[in-house]
Amino acid sequence: MLKLENMKEWEKILMVIRRHWFIYVMLWLYFLWAAVFSVILYFLLWVNTLTNIANVIIWIIFSLFLYLEWLNHELDLYVVTDSRVIWIEQHWFLDRTVSECNLWQIQEVNSHTKWLIANLLDFWDLKIQTAWNITTMSMQYVPIPMQNARKILNIVDEYREKYQISKNNEI
Repeated sequence: MLKLENMKEWEKILMVIRRHWFIYVMLWLYFLWAAVFSVILYFLLWVNTLTNIANVIIWIIFSLFLYLEWLNHELDLYVVTDSRVIWIEQHWFLDRTVSECNLWQIQEVNSHTKWLIANLLDFWDLKIQTAWNITTMSMQYVPIPMQNARKILNIVDEYREKYQISKNNEI
């Protein structure tokens, strides 16, 4: 269960959207590419100490790259509560942006799919347009983007209806 530090005691998390599992397939393909490259390097060059050291250095650098790519994709998420949307985007190692906006500031939610694999596995883009200084919160490789966009819009509509009812009751 996700718990955010700055949540109010009455605030509830309604949705958490993470990236699609296809990202891990892409990282696995990177790993296989590096393994093939390493084997080719090993057999094309003379097998000696220098080749082995170069191979180990390449694997250390590539393992670090894979870990940072995994971390980048793993920490990106949308958190939708009953009063706001929080967008956490990990750009690179120790480089993160956390943006949030109230539900009444959301103007539209767009979803987009392209490519054959993205359509077959049902993932791609989810964008939230706001009336705020950050106008677009965008995340790629979102699972079932059309359903998630519809769910967010339903939450926004419920929030607006609730706000209008309480405002009318006060008058």
